Amino acid sequence: MSRAQRPLAVLLGLTLSGGLALGAVEAASAGASLATAPPAGAPPAGAAQAKPIAAPPKTATSTGYGGAVSSVDPYASRVGLNVLKKGGNATDAAVAMASALGVTEPYSAGIGGGGYFVHYDAKTRTVQTLDGRETAPRRMPSDAFIDPETGEPYPFTPDLVTSGVSVGTPGTPATWETALRRWGTQSLEQALRPSIALARNGFRVDATFHQQTEDNRERFAAFPATRRLFLPGGKAPAVGSTFRNPDLADTLTAIGRRGTKAAFYTGPLARLIVRTVQDPPTSNATTLPVPPGTMSVRDLRDYRLRAQAPTSTRYRGYDVFGMAPSSSGGSTVGEALNILEGDDLGAMDAPEALHHYLEASALAFADRGAYVGDPAYVDVPLRDLLDDRFAAERACQIGDTAMAKPTEAGDVDDYDGTCGATAATTEPDEDTENISTTNLTVTDRWGDVVEYTLTIEQTGGSGIVVPGKGFLLNNELTDFTTVYDPADPNRIQPGKRPRSSMSPTIVLKDGRPFLALGSPGGSTIITTVLQVLVNHVDLGMSLPEAIAAPRASQRNTATVTAEPAFITAYGRALEELYGHDLVPSGDGLTSASDIGAATAIRFGRGGRVVAVAEPVRRGGGAAYVVRAAR
Repeated sequence: MSRAQRPLAVLLGLTLSGGLALGAVEAASAGASLATAPPAGAPPAGAAQAKPIAAPPKTATSTGYGGAVSSVDPYASRVGLNVLKKGGNATDAAVAMASALGVTEPYSAGIGGGGYFVHYDAKTRTVQTLDGRETAPRRMPSDAFIDPETGEPYPFTPDLVTSGVSVGTPGTPATWETALRRWGTQSLEQALRPSIALARNGFRVDATFHQQTEDNRERFAAFPATRRLFLPGGKAPAVGSTFRNPDLADTLTAIGRRGTKAAFYTGPLARLIVRTVQDPPTSNATTLPVPPGTMSVRDLRDYRLRAQAPTSTRYRGYDVFGMAPSSSGGSTVGEALNILEGDDLGAMDAPEALHHYLEASALAFADRGAYVGDPAYVDVPLRDLLDDRFAAERACQIGDTAMAKPTEAGDVDDYDGTCGATAATTEPDEDTENISTTNLTVTDRWGDVVEYTLTIEQTGGSGIVVPGKGFLLNNELTDFTTVYDPADPNRIQPGKRPRSSMSPTIVLKDGRPFLALGSPGGSTIITTVLQVLVNHVDLGMSLPEAIAAPRASQRNTATVTAEPAFITAYGRALEELYGHDLVPSGDGLTSASDIGAATAIRFGRGGRVVAVAEPVRRGGGAAYVVRAAR
């Protein structure tokens, strides 16, 4: 049996209990030709005899050798692990995992979205990045988010997020193909085979998938194609049931066989995406306005990925590499670390150290709002934001009690590293990023590393499934500032990438990997990555402890968003001693109160690695190593 013909169990590295209809799974695994594949929406051949595959175990921490993977989903992590075991490298595994996450985590990621890919090459000891962020249509007007009937901004939820006008040109398919060409050993067709099989044969629905469906019931019901896929019979898929997506399997098969240009960015699918954005196909019963978008076939045809240098910050002897703008992750995490470097956090008690962490985060967020946007459209003073003298001057604002917030941005045109006047308060930067997204971390036997954060923005994206194609379109353009201001670096402009907080991060020590980490969570991604770094590097926590620890997020706002466990542990001291105002986390729209859902890998001596996923948040993740022993 050829590799292309191996059944789903082999592709996922699983053992089956019961039987599995081999013919259907072999066809799915092989990426069967469009001429012989089952029609979209139809059950796979032999499905009546097939028994669904139980989910792999969720192991939050694994230690071993030969490579490792971590993600929020056990199916995706097992896909990546099997790629590594079969000789694939970190990039091969990362693309295979990302595609699998688009199947099992379709409300967080998929081919209808975008993301940022950070790669470490062990041979050259260099870090490189790919910016696969979505772009605004060329015909998008500056007042796109203003309701022409009222002259006021559309209500953000559910009106604006559930719309064609919120959909940006997707960058995820281009990211996968480009990453494989630059650093991978597999073709795109090979890398997509496991997810094609997973989509066609199905996976077990867990409590998170079920709840996220329920949380989006009104939005999903507005679109017939979305309702058919995610609300079959009008109900959210039950926990423990099998969810299949043969339409997505067919779409991925076409992309793998024909390439992204022919199968996604041009041709019939591109035209269908454009029609769906310009005239969203809604149910007659919906009361949602669903404003149409302006995406064109040219927008898809001309989409270009950006390969760019990472941000780089020196912290406690480590080199911290992150994502440069259009993401604000690398600059904001890096600036906050620079602000903190003058303090001996390890010598402080926990509340004092956390006070400094919160204040540094607020200062960095103030500068993010004032200066960071798409560098193709605005002049981002990245060198100044990451200058040690600028950070030293900003650190002067941190005192014995919490500063008034929101606080002003620093002056990148006038700083010398010495303390001056206290900053005044100003208007807060508008935060429209949603908590959804997903992240994965991979390393291989050769020492290459990939940290990859990808998203469709809102949990469930725009809510719009492309009819007959099995994937949701993003609502990433809501990351632009809603009301146009010509001085705002994140203002709406045609063709522009909206500012993101995604923060895939790779940390080196003497040119070799020390730590790789990332997280979902909207603007709390930045604070999650920052807090995990502080926990691990400064406060002496092991990596599993650093990820499990309760979180709080200060984004230059009057209050600190904190998980309930954080408030229980530190709230009294931070409020009474330092003057912070802590409020429980939760977006008010869903049942979630978690901040982030991090994944990470820690590198030790002799090739030993510790792969870590969340033990509890978002249902717990899955981290695996290729071999437990050398």
